[in-house]
Amino acid sequence: MRKIVVLLFLVSFFGQAQDNIVFKKFNSTYTNSERILKIFLPESYNEDEKNTYPVAILLDGELLFDVYVANSKLFAARDKAPEQIVVAVFQNQNEERYADCDYSEDTGLPNQESTKFYGFIRDELLPYLDNNYRTSLFKSIMGNTLTGNFINYFFLEPTPVFNAYMNINPSFAPEMHQKIEAQSQSLMTQYFYYLSGGEYNTEKRTAGINNVHNLLKLSQNDNFKYRYDDFSNASKTASVGQSVASAIDFTFALFAAITQEEFDKSIANLDPGDAIEYLERKYVEIEYLYGSNVKIRESDIFKIEPIIIDKMNGDYLEEFGKMIMRLYPESPLGDYYIGLYYETGYDYKKALKHFKNGYAKIGSDNPNSDGYYGNIERVLEKQRAERLGYMDEQEPNEELIDETPPDQENGGL
Repeated sequence: MRKIVVLLFLVSFFGQAQDNIVFKKFNSTYTNSERILKIFLPESYNEDEKNTYPVAILLDGELLFDVYVANSKLFAARDKAPEQIVVAVFQNQNEERYADCDYSEDTGLPNQESTKFYGFIRDELLPYLDNNYRTSLFKSIMGNTLTGNFINYFFLEPTPVFNAYMNINPSFAPEMHQKIEAQSQSLMTQYFYYLSGGEYNTEKRTAGINNVHNLLKLSQNDNFKYRYDDFSNASKTASVGQSVASAIDFTFALFAAITQEEFDKSIANLDPGDAIEYLERKYVEIEYLYGSNVKIRESDIFKIEPIIIDKMNGDYLEEFGKMIMRLYPESPLGDYYIGLYYETGYDYKKALKHFKNGYAKIGSDNPNSDGYYGNIERVLEKQRAERLGYMDEQEPNEELIDETPPDQENGGL
């Protein structure tokens, strides 16, 4: 029975993806041929007409499309990566990949035929996608073996064409390691470079991969983000799926919610103001890098909450609350933190106002309403205690005034 359920899930999972797939015959003036594209659009594409999406270009598209789409959906569902537009370029109908991606043995650069395919990708396909789909500025490209080498020519441009390069078991051209290493050191903005290999590759291919890895692992350029995976314990076929998942995980690591590792390394020792700034900056970078307009996740807000409350006597609670109210105006959390701010400052009137506002947002039918109402009850009790304390202090003074003889009260006159 369990196998049947899993099978039904997989059928549903992949069947649902088919509804968002477009086949396109593209007449290229560069290659003077008809190119077949297979385009996957995210499920939310037709629901939110304002959102833009990163684009992944897959060479060897027939091989890589299904495994990439499945992983992109999984990572997006787990909030580990943004939804993506995935574009597969078919190259195996008539073994086009060899003419598309060949290179000169003398220079290691594209020859006359592959230069045409290069122009098709850069000057025809990318503008077409930008003009016809809601693409963000973030573009990635993936290739396998021969096509894995080819994607590096886009990286070697004075301004690299793509933001991320995903090389699966690439068959590197001669001297490619020196070209890639030199480019990696000159980058002035952030780029991602993923590389995988293993002992299942030919000796020549393995040597080329090792030459590249041995140079790139020494990079000191913070703008060059690099990951290498050795899948020698897997088969060559299995390594493709493993590489796709790892490449997506690596490329979109910043997008994910704050992990415990990130918190311990980058946030735990910050002051409250710096913690708030870190959180806001993280999401500005997500939008800037990936073009994904993602609000600060509530889970990340809760992640830095202890710093705000425990340090500096809650001085940043108001700032924290106002940030949340900007992001989630219908949530009671913003009023909650501002209420705490005023409560810790003994301004119970303003604290009560915000706690009541928050309670109105949460609604009495919410299962958490009783717990939230406890904030109101706590402040009301403090108000009562404050009034009683104030009266206790005033009563002796009033009695003293009443007992003062009139002549002394008027200076004895």
